Amino acid sequence: MDPTVCGTLTAVPGFLVGHASDFKNLTGCTVIICPPDTRGSIDIRGSAAGTRQIDALLSYHIVNEIQAVLLAGGSAFGLDAAGGVMEFLEERGLGFDVTITRVPTVSAAVIFDLSLGNCRVRPDKAMGYTACTQASDAAVAEGSVGVGTGASVGKLFGIQQGMKGGVGSVCLAGPNGLLVGALVVVNALGDVRDYVTGRIIAGARSAPDRYDFIDTAAHIRRGIVRQSFGEPNTTLGVVATNADLTREQAQKVAQMGHNGLAKAITPIHTLFDGDVIFVLAHPNLQADLHVVGLLAEEALRLAVDRAIKKAQGLGVLPAYHDLAPID
Repeated sequence: MDPTVCGTLTAVPGFLVGHASDFKNLTGCTVIICPPDTRGSIDIRGSAAGTRQIDALLSYHIVNEIQAVLLAGGSAFGLDAAGGVMEFLEERGLGFDVTITRVPTVSAAVIFDLSLGNCRVRPDKAMGYTACTQASDAAVAEGSVGVGTGASVGKLFGIQQGMKGGVGSVCLAGPNGLLVGALVVVNALGDVRDYVTGRIIAGARSAPDRYDFIDTAAHIRRGIVRQSFGEPNTTLGVVATNADLTREQAQKVAQMGHNGLAKAITPIHTLFDGDVIFVLAHPNLQADLHVVGLLAEEALRLAVDRAIKKAQGLGVLPAYHDLAPID
């Protein structure tokens, strides 16, 4: 029996999600605030990742609890937004106890969205704080919001022939009360495909004024490649679960989760993508690692699909719903 979709990532008890969006300058950020005693890890597959405070997600670090994950636009500039998340959490007494205060563990990763909007305006500390004030356990808002505001896909021939990306989120119910939720921002160099049919549903188009797809992977196989970094890329994913996972087990789930991205995006993990998956585990029940990993893979794949189908063009690029007829 296939797993049941039971909502978005916030269906996993205790996790909150908040967006801050700048629709004028086409950038934003998204925060995932964790319940107490959450463990986490990370797996990075893209070669152009931008991250902050991921040390605590790796083995042998003294801190074994994570308070939040921040996903932001603005390339490396956007990492500044994590300061606002730290301020928000410190005010509430959350973080690693160092006697004189508590230092929150806020791991962050960014997408490159500088060439779609105003490259001089990026997520900052104030925007990170705002995202926290908006965090709730309500169903996650999807599409071109938060970190997905300036997201795009299909940029082999430049962003002018690409399409809008965005944020998508899914939660799957597994056996014996297991829940595995995923949130993804799709901002890939490659195309997004329907997993069942293999049909491209968003990607590089043959010309700025046309809606037919060129098939990025096929062109690259024929030797048509990018020679330099020039367009915004990177797909980021966050998995949350109520399974009891160690930090090492969470990293394995993150590794397995990348298969979900690979089933939906072609090509993936290129030199010009900074693809990252975080896994957050708030221990509530025992579950087999393989079950959790395969549910994470499927949740991430479905979240990519939703990110594309919920995206809005925002007057700058066509989105999925602008391609008519689409089915």
